[in-house]
Amino acid sequence: MIQLGLLLTNRYRLLSVAAILDVFESVNRFYVADNKEPAFNINLFCAADIIKDKAIEFNGYKIQPVNTAPKQDLIFIPAFRSEDIVQAIRENYNYIPWLQQQFQAGAELACVCTGAFLLGATGLLNGKTATTHVDACKEFASAFPTVKLQSDKVVTGDGGLYTSGGSTSSFHLMLHLLQKYCGKDITIRIAKLFSIDMDRDQQTYFSTFSPLQSHNDELVTMAQQNIAAAYQNTGTIEELIKEIPGSRRNIARRFKLVTGITPIEYLQKTRIEAAKKLLIQTNQQMTEVMINSGYSDPKAFRKIFKKTVGMTPTGYREKFYMG
Repeated sequence: MIQLGLLLTNRYRLLSVAAILDVFESVNRFYVADNKEPAFNINLFCAADIIKDKAIEFNGYKIQPVNTAPKQDLIFIPAFRSEDIVQAIRENYNYIPWLQQQFQAGAELACVCTGAFLLGATGLLNGKTATTHVDACKEFASAFPTVKLQSDKVVTGDGGLYTSGGSTSSFHLMLHLLQKYCGKDITIRIAKLFSIDMDRDQQTYFSTFSPLQSHNDELVTMAQQNIAAAYQNTGTIEELIKEIPGSRRNIARRFKLVTGITPIEYLQKTRIEAAKKLLIQTNQQMTEVMINSGYSDPKAFRKIFKKTVGMTPTGYREKFYMG
């Protein structure tokens, strides 16, 4: 029987814990229905000082202290519900030695969404590939520069360490692991049971461009305001920032220092974000969407949109249209 551990971190997101339990309990039910021993022995763990002398249960499971936990085969780290990821890591720092010890003893570690930050803090991901929630990628890359972040990926696996993107990507992570531990048949049965799209391999189209506005660089603020006010015009970035005092080179340098991207990239992301909103919130024809988001060449528009979003404008509308 596979020993599956679920770490109940401080500030864990209930949805990710519930999803993990639901999927692996369902796998066990399939095995029992097929007259087999359950595939997974599911164990829940938390810090010893939380349990103390009390018997704590969660959904019928007795929660065990990590300091007496036996070796696990697979350990899940849930997502954090806190927006302050740095604080969440501080509150869970004591779990890092345990995760390191379990990994060194042969356990595989899998994290859901922003749970990747705790795995990153162990140092085990250094030099390895990983992903996390698409809107947390910038912060993750800054915190763990030696990790090979693949922000567009739904799931990554590298040397027994697994990560997933936003919350629903946890299902794709679990399918990936079920394929390894239980085989294709069970994986397909679970995918059907939970109506999981097995073909999704990227999460780019869930991202939202939210540029940094809270800084003290007046020149950069002026450039951002000019782009926000006139991105619909099909002019170049030079035309949009020509009235800002200072050399083009100096503005570009300061802009990237503050926002993390060049003015040209910022303009493209602003235009694509506008196009995404028009595609899902209006019934404008594709030519209107293109023009109203600042493009004049249909081929260039489709190419940039697909590169940025991960699918064509038509595909994006078909998937997310709110009309």
